[in-house]
Amino acid sequence: MINAVNPLAERWNDVPESDWEDWHWQIKNRVMTYDGLKEILKLMPSEEIGVKRSKGRLLMAITPYWLSLIDTMRPTCPIRRQAIPTAEEFDVSAFDMEDPCGEDKDSPVPGLVHRYPDRVLLLVTEKCAMYCRHCTRRRIVGSEAHLTSPQNFEKAYEYIRSNHRIRDVLISGGDPLMLPDETLDDILKNLRAIPNVEFIRLGTRMPVTVPMRITGDLISILKKYSPVWVSLHFNHPKEITKRCKKACDMLTDAGIPLGSQTVLLKGINDRLSTMRRLMHELLKVRVRPYYIYQCDPARGISHFRTPIATGINIMEKMRGHTSGYAVPTYVVDAPGGGGKIPVAPNYVISQAKGSFTLRNFAGQIFTYHEPVEEGEVVRVSHQGQQGKQGKKEVKTAETKPAAA
Repeated sequence: MINAVNPLAERWNDVPESDWEDWHWQIKNRVMTYDGLKEILKLMPSEEIGVKRSKGRLLMAITPYWLSLIDTMRPTCPIRRQAIPTAEEFDVSAFDMEDPCGEDKDSPVPGLVHRYPDRVLLLVTEKCAMYCRHCTRRRIVGSEAHLTSPQNFEKAYEYIRSNHRIRDVLISGGDPLMLPDETLDDILKNLRAIPNVEFIRLGTRMPVTVPMRITGDLISILKKYSPVWVSLHFNHPKEITKRCKKACDMLTDAGIPLGSQTVLLKGINDRLSTMRRLMHELLKVRVRPYYIYQCDPARGISHFRTPIATGINIMEKMRGHTSGYAVPTYVVDAPGGGGKIPVAPNYVISQAKGSFTLRNFAGQIFTYHEPVEEGEVVRVSHQGQQGKQGKKEVKTAETKPAAA
Protein backbone atom coordinates (compact mmCIF):
# COMPACT_ATOMS: atom_id res chain seq x y z
CA MET A 1 0.00 0.00 0.00
CA ILE A 2 1.18 3.51 -0.80
CA ASN A 3 2.08 5.54 2.27
CA ALA A 4 2.43 9.32 2.27
CA VAL A 5 5.24 10.78 4.35
CA ASN A 6 5.61 14.54 4.15
CA PRO A 7 6.02 17.58 6.39
CA LEU A 8 2.60 19.04 5.52
CA ALA A 9 0.83 16.24 7.38
CA GLU A 10 2.34 17.55 10.62
CA ARG A 11 0.34 20.76 10.25
CA TRP A 12 -2.79 18.96 11.41
CA ASN A 13 -1.20 17.00 14.27
CA ASP A 14 -3.23 18.95 16.81
CA VAL A 15 -6.56 18.29 15.09
CA PRO A 16 -8.60 15.74 17.06
CA GLU A 17 -9.05 12.49 15.16
CA SER A 18 -12.82 12.88 15.48
CA ASP A 19 -12.56 16.11 13.47
CA TRP A 20 -10.05 14.79 10.94
CA GLU A 21 -12.29 11.78 10.27
CA ASP A 22 -15.39 13.95 9.82
CA TRP A 23 -15.90 14.68 6.14
CA HIS A 24 -17.85 17.80 7.01
CA TRP A 25 -14.77 19.11 8.84
CA GLN A 26 -12.62 18.30 5.80
CA ILE A 27 -14.94 20.26 3.51
CA LYS A 28 -15.24 23.20 5.93
CA ASN A 29 -11.44 23.45 6.26
CA ARG A 30 -10.56 23.26 2.59
CA VAL A 31 -7.91 25.69 1.40
CA MET A 32 -9.60 27.96 -1.14
CA THR A 33 -7.57 31.18 -1.16
CA TYR A 34 -4.14 32.40 -2.16
CA ASP A 35 -3.34 33.58 1.35
CA GLY A 36 -4.48 30.30 2.86
CA LEU A 37 -2.34 28.20 0.54
CA LYS A 38 0.73 30.42 0.76
CA GLU A 39 0.58 30.13 4.53
CA ILE A 40 1.23 26.40 4.40
CA LEU A 41 3.12 25.85 1.14
CA LYS A 42 5.88 27.66 -0.74
CA LEU A 43 4.41 28.38 -4.15
CA MET A 44 6.21 28.36 -7.47
CA PRO A 45 5.88 31.49 -9.67
CA SER A 46 3.45 29.72 -12.02
CA GLU A 47 1.32 28.67 -9.05
CA GLU A 48 1.34 32.21 -7.66
CA ILE A 49 -0.23 33.44 -10.89
CA GLY A 50 -2.62 30.50 -11.23
CA VAL A 51 -3.99 30.65 -7.69
CA LYS A 52 -4.56 34.42 -7.83
CA ARG A 53 -6.50 34.07 -11.09
CA SER A 54 -8.28 30.76 -10.42
CA LYS A 55 -11.67 32.29 -9.63
CA GLY A 56 -11.91 33.41 -13.23
CA ARG A 57 -11.66 29.89 -14.62
CA LEU A 58 -12.16 27.19 -11.99
CA LEU A 59 -12.20 27.62 -8.23
CA MET A 60 -9.43 26.18 -6.11
CA ALA A 61 -10.50 23.97 -3.23
CA ILE A 62 -8.16 21.44 -1.59
CA THR A 63 -9.07 19.27 1.40
CA PRO A 64 -6.61 18.98 4.32
CA TYR A 65 -6.42 15.25 3.61
CA TRP A 66 -5.28 15.82 0.01
CA LEU A 67 -2.84 18.54 1.08
CA SER A 68 -1.32 16.11 3.57
CA LEU A 69 -0.26 13.89 0.65
CA ILE A 70 1.71 16.58 -1.22
CA ASP A 71 5.45 16.09 -1.46
CA THR A 72 6.67 19.61 -0.64
CA MET A 73 10.14 18.85 -2.01
CA ARG A 74 8.86 18.03 -5.50
CA PRO A 75 7.33 20.82 -7.62
CA THR A 76 6.19 18.08 -10.02
CA CYS A 77 4.45 16.05 -7.31
CA PRO A 78 1.40 14.47 -9.02
CA ILE A 79 -0.82 15.25 -6.01
CA ARG A 80 0.23 18.89 -6.10
CA ARG A 81 -0.20 19.31 -9.86
CA GLN A 82 -3.76 17.99 -9.83
CA ALA A 83 -4.88 20.42 -7.13
CA ILE A 84 -3.02 23.74 -7.44
CA PRO A 85 -3.82 26.12 -10.34
CA THR A 86 -0.95 27.28 -12.53
CA ALA A 87 -0.49 30.03 -15.09
CA GLU A 88 -0.74 27.43 -17.87
CA GLU A 89 -4.50 27.22 -17.27
CA PHE A 90 -4.84 30.62 -18.89
CA ASP A 91 -3.05 29.61 -22.08
CA VAL A 92 -5.90 28.71 -24.43
CA SER A 93 -4.97 26.71 -27.52
CA ALA A 94 -6.67 26.86 -30.92
CA PHE A 95 -8.47 23.54 -30.37
CA ASP A 96 -9.68 24.10 -26.81
CA MET A 97 -13.43 23.85 -26.31
CA GLU A 98 -15.80 25.14 -23.65
CA ASP A 99 -17.87 21.95 -23.79
CA PRO A 100 -15.48 19.37 -25.31
CA CYS A 101 -17.84 16.41 -24.93
CA GLY A 102 -20.82 18.26 -26.41
CA GLU A 103 -22.97 17.61 -23.35
CA ASP A 104 -25.04 20.78 -23.60
CA LYS A 105 -26.38 19.96 -27.05
CA ASP A 106 -27.45 16.50 -25.85
CA SER A 107 -29.29 17.84 -22.81
CA PRO A 108 -33.08 17.48 -23.27
CA VAL A 109 -33.80 18.83 -19.75
CA PRO A 110 -31.54 20.70 -17.30
CA GLY A 111 -28.91 18.48 -15.72
CA LEU A 112 -29.56 15.45 -17.96
CA VAL A 113 -27.38 14.33 -20.89
CA HIS A 114 -28.83 11.73 -23.27
CA ARG A 115 -26.31 10.67 -25.92
CA TYR A 116 -26.39 6.87 -26.02
CA PRO A 117 -29.71 5.14 -26.75
CA ASP A 118 -30.03 3.20 -23.49
CA ARG A 119 -28.28 5.40 -20.92
CA VAL A 120 -28.19 8.90 -19.55
CA LEU A 121 -25.92 11.09 -17.45
CA LEU A 122 -27.65 12.83 -14.54
CA LEU A 123 -25.74 15.86 -13.22
CA VAL A 124 -26.94 16.45 -9.67
CA THR A 125 -24.48 19.06 -8.37
CA GLU A 126 -21.79 21.44 -9.56
CA LYS A 127 -19.76 21.06 -6.34
CA CYS A 128 -16.69 18.89 -5.69
CA ALA A 129 -14.62 18.30 -2.59
CA MET A 130 -11.54 19.23 -4.62
CA TYR A 131 -11.50 20.90 -8.00
CA CYS A 132 -9.13 18.88 -10.19
CA ARG A 133 -7.15 21.13 -12.49
CA HIS A 134 -7.72 18.81 -15.45
CA CYS A 135 -11.53 18.93 -15.07
CA THR A 136 -13.33 18.51 -18.40
CA ARG A 137 -16.60 19.91 -17.01
CA ARG A 138 -15.05 23.12 -15.68
CA ARG A 139 -17.66 25.22 -17.50
CA ILE A 140 -20.13 24.31 -14.74
CA VAL A 141 -18.12 22.65 -11.94
CA GLY A 142 -17.53 25.07 -9.07
CA SER A 143 -20.12 27.48 -10.48
CA GLU A 144 -23.63 28.34 -9.35
CA ALA A 145 -25.39 26.26 -11.99
CA HIS A 146 -28.14 25.26 -9.50
CA LEU A 147 -28.16 21.66 -10.69
CA THR A 148 -29.63 20.57 -7.35
CA SER A 149 -32.95 22.30 -8.05
CA PRO A 150 -35.85 19.94 -7.14
CA GLN A 151 -37.59 21.12 -10.30
CA ASN A 152 -34.64 19.92 -12.39
CA PHE A 153 -34.70 16.54 -10.69
CA GLU A 154 -38.43 16.09 -11.36
CA LYS A 155 -37.98 16.97 -15.05
CA ALA A 156 -35.13 14.45 -15.30
CA TYR A 157 -37.15 11.68 -13.64
CA GLU A 158 -40.09 12.32 -15.95
CA TYR A 159 -37.84 12.25 -19.03
CA ILE A 160 -36.27 8.94 -17.98
CA ARG A 161 -39.67 7.50 -17.11
CA SER A 162 -41.10 8.44 -20.51
CA ASN A 163 -38.17 7.00 -22.50
CA HIS A 164 -38.44 3.26 -22.04
CA ARG A 165 -35.18 2.52 -23.84
CA ILE A 166 -33.24 4.15 -21.00
CA ARG A 167 -32.03 1.39 -18.68
CA ASP A 168 -28.79 2.86 -17.29
CA VAL A 169 -28.36 6.09 -15.29
CA LEU A 170 -24.98 7.52 -14.28
CA ILE A 171 -25.26 10.01 -11.40
CA SER A 172 -22.47 12.57 -11.58
CA GLY A 173 -21.76 16.28 -11.33
CA GLY A 174 -19.62 17.77 -9.75
CA ASP A 175 -19.48 15.05 -7.19
CA PRO A 176 -22.80 13.58 -6.02
CA LEU A 177 -21.29 12.61 -2.65
CA MET A 178 -21.11 16.33 -1.85
CA LEU A 179 -24.88 16.12 -1.39
CA PRO A 180 -26.38 15.33 2.02
CA ASP A 181 -27.28 11.71 2.63
CA GLU A 182 -30.97 12.60 2.60
CA THR A 183 -30.73 14.11 -0.89
CA LEU A 184 -28.81 11.12 -2.23
CA ASP A 185 -31.37 8.79 -0.70
CA ASP A 186 -34.17 10.68 -2.44
CA ILE A 187 -32.42 10.63 -5.83
CA LEU A 188 -31.74 6.89 -5.64
CA LYS A 189 -35.27 6.21 -4.44
CA ASN A 190 -36.80 8.06 -7.39
CA LEU A 191 -34.54 6.38 -9.94
CA ARG A 192 -35.08 2.91 -8.52
CA ALA A 193 -38.85 3.47 -8.73
CA ILE A 194 -38.67 3.92 -12.53
CA PRO A 195 -39.49 0.49 -14.06
CA ASN A 196 -37.17 0.79 -17.08
CA VAL A 197 -34.09 1.72 -15.00
CA GLU A 198 -32.06 -1.48 -14.49
CA PHE A 199 -28.61 -0.11 -13.80
CA ILE A 200 -27.57 2.80 -11.54
CA ARG A 201 -24.01 4.10 -11.38
CA LEU A 202 -22.61 6.79 -9.14
CA GLY A 203 -19.48 8.65 -10.24
CA THR A 204 -17.40 10.10 -7.42
CA ARG A 205 -13.85 11.08 -6.54
CA MET A 206 -14.48 11.68 -2.85
CA PRO A 207 -13.17 8.26 -1.71
CA VAL A 208 -9.89 9.52 -3.22
CA THR A 209 -9.89 13.21 -2.22
CA VAL A 210 -11.70 12.89 1.14
CA PRO A 211 -12.21 9.18 1.94
CA MET A 212 -13.89 10.07 5.24
CA ARG A 213 -17.04 10.63 3.18
CA ILE A 214 -17.60 6.86 3.08
CA THR A 215 -19.59 6.33 6.26
CA GLY A 216 -21.82 3.62 7.63
CA ASP A 217 -24.89 5.75 6.92
CA LEU A 218 -23.88 6.23 3.29
CA ILE A 219 -23.21 2.52 2.88
CA SER A 220 -26.71 1.76 4.22
CA ILE A 221 -28.26 4.07 1.63
CA LEU A 222 -26.33 2.52 -1.27
CA LYS A 223 -27.21 -1.00 -0.12
CA LYS A 224 -30.89 -0.08 0.17
CA TYR A 225 -31.05 0.58 -3.59
CA SER A 226 -28.68 -2.21 -4.63
CA PRO A 227 -27.26 -2.81 -7.08
CA VAL A 228 -25.56 0.58 -7.27
CA TRP A 229 -22.17 0.55 -8.98
CA VAL A 230 -19.61 3.18 -7.96
CA SER A 231 -17.22 4.65 -10.53
CA LEU A 232 -14.11 6.13 -8.91
CA HIS A 233 -11.40 8.34 -10.40
CA PHE A 234 -7.75 7.50 -9.70
CA ASN A 235 -4.87 9.08 -11.64
CA HIS A 236 -1.73 8.12 -9.72
CA PRO A 237 -0.66 5.31 -7.37
CA LYS A 238 0.19 7.84 -4.67
CA GLU A 239 -3.55 8.44 -4.28
CA ILE A 240 -4.07 4.91 -2.98
CA THR A 241 -3.28 5.44 0.70
CA LYS A 242 -4.19 3.31 3.70
CA ARG A 243 -7.09 5.70 4.39
CA CYS A 244 -8.32 5.40 0.82
CA LYS A 245 -8.09 1.61 1.04
CA LYS A 246 -10.28 1.70 4.14
CA ALA A 247 -12.96 3.59 2.22
CA CYS A 248 -12.77 1.15 -0.70
CA ASP A 249 -12.92 -1.81 1.68
CA MET A 250 -16.08 -0.43 3.30
CA LEU A 251 -17.74 -0.23 -0.11
CA THR A 252 -16.63 -3.61 -1.44
CA ASP A 253 -17.31 -5.40 1.85
CA ALA A 254 -20.87 -4.09 1.53
CA GLY A 255 -21.17 -5.71 -1.89
CA ILE A 256 -20.86 -2.46 -3.87
CA PRO A 257 -18.86 -3.01 -7.10
CA LEU A 258 -16.08 -0.48 -7.78
CA GLY A 259 -14.50 0.57 -11.05
CA SER A 260 -11.93 3.25 -11.80
CA GLN A 261 -11.63 5.80 -14.56
CA THR A 262 -8.23 7.38 -15.15
CA VAL A 263 -7.35 10.43 -17.25
CA LEU A 264 -4.07 10.24 -19.13
CA LEU A 265 -2.17 13.31 -17.90
CA LYS A 266 1.16 14.64 -19.12
CA GLY A 267 3.83 14.53 -16.44
CA ILE A 268 1.54 12.69 -14.00
CA ASN A 269 0.79 9.23 -15.35
CA ASP A 270 2.00 9.18 -18.97
CA ARG A 271 4.80 6.70 -18.23
CA LEU A 272 4.19 2.96 -18.56
CA SER A 273 5.73 2.24 -15.16
CA THR A 274 3.40 4.71 -13.42
CA MET A 275 0.25 3.59 -15.22
CA ARG A 276 0.95 -0.10 -14.73
CA ARG A 277 1.69 0.42 -11.04
CA LEU A 278 -1.58 2.33 -10.67
CA MET A 279 -3.56 -0.50 -12.23
CA HIS A 280 -1.88 -3.07 -9.99
CA GLU A 281 -2.54 -1.00 -6.87
CA LEU A 282 -6.19 -0.65 -7.87
CA LEU A 283 -6.62 -4.40 -8.12
CA LYS A 284 -5.03 -4.78 -4.69
CA VAL A 285 -7.80 -2.62 -3.20
CA ARG A 286 -10.48 -4.46 -5.22
CA VAL A 287 -11.12 -1.68 -7.73
CA ARG A 288 -11.44 -2.81 -11.34
CA PRO A 289 -9.63 -0.56 -13.87
CA TYR A 290 -12.33 0.45 -16.36
CA TYR A 291 -11.26 3.33 -18.62
CA ILE A 292 -8.17 5.36 -19.43
CA TYR A 293 -9.42 8.59 -20.97
CA GLN A 294 -7.47 10.69 -23.41
CA CYS A 295 -7.44 14.14 -21.79
CA ASP A 296 -10.26 16.19 -23.32
CA PRO A 297 -9.54 19.49 -25.13
CA ALA A 298 -11.26 21.58 -22.47
CA ARG A 299 -10.25 25.23 -22.22
CA GLY A 300 -7.08 25.76 -20.24
CA ILE A 301 -5.88 22.18 -19.78
CA SER A 302 -3.73 21.72 -22.89
CA HIS A 303 -0.64 21.43 -20.69
CA PHE A 304 -2.05 18.15 -19.38
CA ARG A 305 -2.71 16.63 -22.80
CA THR A 306 -0.48 13.98 -24.38
CA PRO A 307 -0.41 12.68 -27.97
CA ILE A 308 -2.82 9.79 -28.50
CA ALA A 309 0.22 7.74 -29.48
CA THR A 310 1.35 7.93 -25.84
CA GLY A 311 -1.80 6.16 -24.70
CA ILE A 312 -1.58 3.55 -27.47
CA ASN A 313 2.01 2.80 -26.53
CA ILE A 314 1.03 2.31 -22.88
CA MET A 315 -1.74 -0.08 -23.88
CA GLU A 316 0.67 -1.95 -26.17
CA LYS A 317 3.02 -2.55 -23.26
CA MET A 318 0.24 -3.61 -20.88
CA ARG A 319 -1.77 -6.09 -22.93
CA GLY A 320 -0.17 -9.50 -22.47
CA HIS A 321 2.40 -8.18 -20.01
CA THR A 322 0.11 -8.03 -16.98
CA SER A 323 -3.18 -9.49 -15.76
CA GLY A 324 -6.11 -8.94 -18.07
CA TYR A 325 -8.06 -7.48 -15.14
CA ALA A 326 -5.37 -4.76 -14.91
CA VAL A 327 -5.85 -3.63 -18.51
CA PRO A 328 -8.58 -0.98 -18.92
CA THR A 329 -10.01 0.30 -22.20
CA TYR A 330 -8.29 3.37 -23.63
CA VAL A 331 -10.86 5.77 -25.11
CA VAL A 332 -11.08 9.16 -26.76
CA ASP A 333 -14.27 11.05 -25.97
CA ALA A 334 -14.85 12.41 -29.46
CA PRO A 335 -14.76 16.24 -29.41
CA GLY A 336 -18.16 17.80 -29.90
CA GLY A 337 -20.19 14.90 -28.56
CA GLY A 338 -19.31 11.83 -30.62
CA GLY A 339 -19.07 9.62 -27.55
CA LYS A 340 -16.32 7.29 -26.37
CA ILE A 341 -14.21 5.73 -29.10
CA PRO A 342 -11.92 2.83 -28.08
CA VAL A 343 -8.34 3.28 -29.27
CA ALA A 344 -5.92 0.35 -29.18
CA PRO A 345 -2.82 -1.03 -30.88
CA ASN A 346 -3.59 -2.69 -34.21
CA TYR A 347 -3.48 -6.45 -33.79
CA VAL A 348 -5.12 -7.24 -37.16
CA ILE A 349 -2.43 -7.52 -39.84
CA SER A 350 -4.70 -8.42 -42.74
CA GLN A 351 -8.10 -9.84 -43.56
CA ALA A 352 -9.18 -12.12 -46.41
CA LYS A 353 -12.26 -14.17 -47.10
CA GLY A 354 -12.44 -16.76 -44.36
CA SER A 355 -9.31 -15.77 -42.48
CA PHE A 356 -7.67 -13.09 -40.32
CA THR A 357 -3.94 -12.62 -39.89
CA LEU A 358 -3.22 -11.42 -36.38
CA ARG A 359 -0.25 -10.54 -34.22
CA ASN A 360 0.01 -11.18 -30.49
CA PHE A 361 1.58 -9.13 -27.69
CA ALA A 362 5.03 -10.58 -28.47
CA GLY A 363 4.89 -9.65 -32.16
CA GLN A 364 4.29 -13.20 -33.38
CA ILE A 365 1.97 -13.70 -36.37
CA PHE A 366 -0.96 -16.12 -36.47
CA THR A 367 -3.71 -16.94 -38.95
CA TYR A 368 -7.22 -17.59 -37.69
CA HIS A 369 -9.53 -19.48 -40.08
CA GLU A 370 -13.22 -18.79 -39.76
CA PRO A 371 -15.81 -21.60 -39.84
CA VAL A 372 -16.48 -23.09 -43.27
CA GLU A 373 -20.11 -22.97 -44.34
CA GLU A 374 -21.74 -26.29 -45.14
CA GLY A 375 -21.27 -27.23 -48.78
CA GLU A 376 -18.42 -24.79 -49.39
CA VAL A 377 -15.18 -26.10 -50.93
CA VAL A 378 -12.04 -24.36 -49.72
CA ARG A 379 -8.33 -24.97 -49.75
CA VAL A 380 -6.64 -23.67 -46.64
CA SER A 381 -2.96 -22.97 -46.42
CA HIS A 382 -2.57 -23.27 -42.66
CA GLN A 383 0.37 -21.27 -41.45
CA GLY A 384 1.39 -21.52 -37.83
CA GLN A 385 3.14 -18.90 -35.81
CA GLN A 386 6.02 -16.96 -37.29
CA GLY A 387 8.26 -14.28 -35.95
CA LYS A 388 10.66 -15.28 -33.23
CA GLN A 389 9.42 -18.88 -33.29
CA GLY A 390 9.98 -19.32 -37.02
CA LYS A 391 7.61 -20.70 -39.64
CA LYS A 392 5.75 -23.98 -39.09
CA GLU A 393 5.20 -26.65 -41.74
CA VAL A 394 2.48 -25.70 -44.23
CA LYS A 395 -0.39 -28.18 -44.48
CA THR A 396 -3.21 -28.43 -47.00
CA ALA A 397 -6.77 -29.45 -46.15
CA GLU A 398 -9.85 -29.86 -48.32
CA THR A 399 -13.53 -29.91 -47.42
CA LYS A 400 -15.81 -31.65 -49.96
CA PRO A 401 -19.50 -30.97 -50.51
CA ALA A 402 -21.92 -33.05 -48.46
CA ALA A 403 -23.52 -35.95 -50.31
CA ALA A 404 -26.83 -35.12 -51.95
